[in-house]
Amino acid sequence: MTPHELGATLNRVAAARLRLSLMLWGPPGVGKSSLVAQVAQAAGLDCLDLRLSQLAPTDLRGLPVAEDGIARWYPPEFLPREGAGILFLDEINMAPPAMQGVAQQLILDRRVGSYRVPDDWLIWAAGNRQEDQAAVYAMPAPLANRFVHLEVEPDFDSFKHYGLDRGLHEQILAFLSYRPALLHRLEPGQPAWPSPRSWEMADALHRAELDIAPAVGVGPASEFAAFVALYRQIPDLDALLEGRIAPPFPSEPSARYAVILGLTLRAVTDDQAQHAFRWLLEAKAGAEWVQLFASDLFRRRRARGTLGTLTGRLARDPSLRRFLADYKALLGVA
Repeated sequence: MTPHELGATLNRVAAARLRLSLMLWGPPGVGKSSLVAQVAQAAGLDCLDLRLSQLAPTDLRGLPVAEDGIARWYPPEFLPREGAGILFLDEINMAPPAMQGVAQQLILDRRVGSYRVPDDWLIWAAGNRQEDQAAVYAMPAPLANRFVHLEVEPDFDSFKHYGLDRGLHEQILAFLSYRPALLHRLEPGQPAWPSPRSWEMADALHRAELDIAPAVGVGPASEFAAFVALYRQIPDLDALLEGRIAPPFPSEPSARYAVILGLTLRAVTDDQAQHAFRWLLEAKAGAEWVQLFASDLFRRRRARGTLGTLTGRLARDPSLRRFLADYKALLGVA
């Protein structure tokens, strides 16, 4: 499933407080850990992220202490004892078999040694697959059978929505719209390669006017640099959104993606959005480009609760009424 679909599933599990042990499978860098943290925050739950590959069995089980001739296990202080949350066992299949055995008891019995998981805590886990070139151990069948297994794959639409919400640089989002195959591509033997996680690091480097190759690799960084050079040749989007210019719609596909993403991110006011729609229609941009702009812009406006004012403005514009009639489904209105 896509990260968006996985997020929707996890949100429902968290909202219903289903005490099912979930195992999230997917390639490195796809965003499994950050997605769990987002779900916990949205559900009002605490989130304890334990990297089992960095722990020893005694770190989780605790230490034996003699009391009146009996060894009692003192559990670690970091395990939850109250409240509600998600106990997230990350990198579970990178942990050695002995550690996975301790985790199995925690998952099956919701306890280990003298420690018991509070009733309102959910237990989820995540790991990479063997085909992802990760240093993982095979998960024992008894442990695997304790989980509900969910597999996630990289998906550009999910990343674009995430990037729009997080305010990632428009040039990075526009480039990946043009080259979605570079969102996630494992490069055997190379320390830096593109993934959703590394593109987010590249965003920080690019904003600081630094080379992004150390984050995503030399090849993707070279393509991105060529795209940025082209980006500087697109029309003045701020002037376009103010209605001061009406240039032809670009013919180069990469420039078209750059223009559409730039308009999406910069059309903040209803006036600016109206000018953008007028220009796209008058410049005969084509239905697919108008729809791409509309779908992203309407989604952003809907999330901010300002879609109604925009559609009202568009409905009063005679040149845009036909657009509204054609895109009712996209707008989510009857």
